Amino acid sequence: MTGPALPLLVVVPLLAAALGVMLPGRLSRMLLVVGPLLTTAGGAALVMAHSETPVIAHHVGGFVPGIAIAFVSDTFTAVMITVTGITTLACIAVAMLTGEARLRFFPSLVLMLSAGVNGALLTGDLFNLFVFIEVMLLPSYALIAMTGTWRRLGIGRLFVVLNLATSTIFLIGVGLVYGVAGSVNIAVLSEMDAEDPRFLLAVSVVLLALTVKAGVVPVHGWLPRSYPATSATVMALFSALHTKVAIYAIYRIHQVVLDGAPAWITLVLILVTVTMVVGGYGSLGEKMIRRSLSWQMVAGVGYILAGLGIGTQLGLAAGFFYMIHHILVMGSLLLASAAIEHAYRTNQFVGLSGLMRREPVLAVLAALGMGSLIGFPPSSGFFGKVGLVRAAAELDGLQLWLVLTAILVASIGTLLAMVKMWSEVFWGPPIEELPCYGRGRGVPVPFPHGTRIRRRTLLPSAALLGASLLLFFVPGPVWELCLQAASGLLDVSGYAEAVMSR
Repeated sequence: MTGPALPLLVVVPLLAAALGVMLPGRLSRMLLVVGPLLTTAGGAALVMAHSETPVIAHHVGGFVPGIAIAFVSDTFTAVMITVTGITTLACIAVAMLTGEARLRFFPSLVLMLSAGVNGALLTGDLFNLFVFIEVMLLPSYALIAMTGTWRRLGIGRLFVVLNLATSTIFLIGVGLVYGVAGSVNIAVLSEMDAEDPRFLLAVSVVLLALTVKAGVVPVHGWLPRSYPATSATVMALFSALHTKVAIYAIYRIHQVVLDGAPAWITLVLILVTVTMVVGGYGSLGEKMIRRSLSWQMVAGVGYILAGLGIGTQLGLAAGFFYMIHHILVMGSLLLASAAIEHAYRTNQFVGLSGLMRREPVLAVLAALGMGSLIGFPPSSGFFGKVGLVRAAAELDGLQLWLVLTAILVASIGTLLAMVKMWSEVFWGPPIEELPCYGRGRGVPVPFPHGTRIRRRTLLPSAALLGASLLLFFVPGPVWELCLQAASGLLDVSGYAEAVMSR
């Protein structure tokens, strides 16, 4: 793939979204598949292209480099586009199998969300990063309003207000950066003095907004409250796209603009280790599958950003590998929850019991997915945590023990949470009644014994889990891509040269 083709990864989903509004249901659902499929193929083409060309850049309209709207791709970007595209396709498959894709405007909203994600991953300046994040958020507001439980109405307010506030902070930070540096182009900013207190303060405001959007403790409370109020399919989309784009932007800005900010290492490590532990143990107080998993999303943010705190090539690669693992495994578990909710009309522990005997395929998928979150072999989570431990060994004294202790303590918390979920949902006596099934909310009714999950509804979850298992049995190629991406974040000269040259 060449530079002029990069904007197509944004334009094609946007055009498909516009067409989806005008076309009848069946044709719009066809576009819903075609858009992310082309995006995934484009991401894979970029991954192959970067084996020869480390950075590919394009200036929209041919304006002067540094002023023109730049689209830039390196290995980090290409792998993220590919993985998020694969997960989006799996979520779309479940939405079509469960009938959720038949909701009016659902295809167009998902396509618009996909376009915003691709733009945020490809953009080469901070202002357009803000613009594409807003493009992601606009359809997300509508997706929350049209899916999930009745709680979505109140939670939608929380989601809207929080994102408006953080977007305002983000835009203020971009304005401060422009006032100090005279540019918001990331390649230009990489040449600024990262120790200039005014410049450091301006970039810190941008990072603060992204930290909130990523769900880092102590600004994480919105995530486990808002995501479970949507449908399981939309929650899987948000897990793979929203938080991960924010983390991607944190990695990019921290490494390219601030040159790793070594003075912040201790603070970053404290924040990420607390995030790991709080997320790991937060699930213990929950009684619903997706609310329990939402806390593991918070823990995953801590693990991913731990690589950034370590700051070495091995650390960045391990954090990136863990992000790929977390997108796939969390997507698999949430889509398995979607299959449960579609068949049994609930995701509450109290309404489910003995699913291991009734749904053996589901039980296998859930057990492997939970084991991957904990870090048990055979799973991608095992190598993700091993990579972080190996990278942490390069730290000194207190920092080393802080990271190692946090990984161990948080993993124990995740183990306890997953054991609780397994014992209440998959173990135990067979289901006799469902508190929220059929007539009357909260009124127990006899359980229809013929109810079963359709096997095809589990296929997308199995596909994501299969990709995760592949990372365990054949980790070498992906690990090499992660090392290549980390190298590009440590040596930004190639990035700056590609963007600034005509």
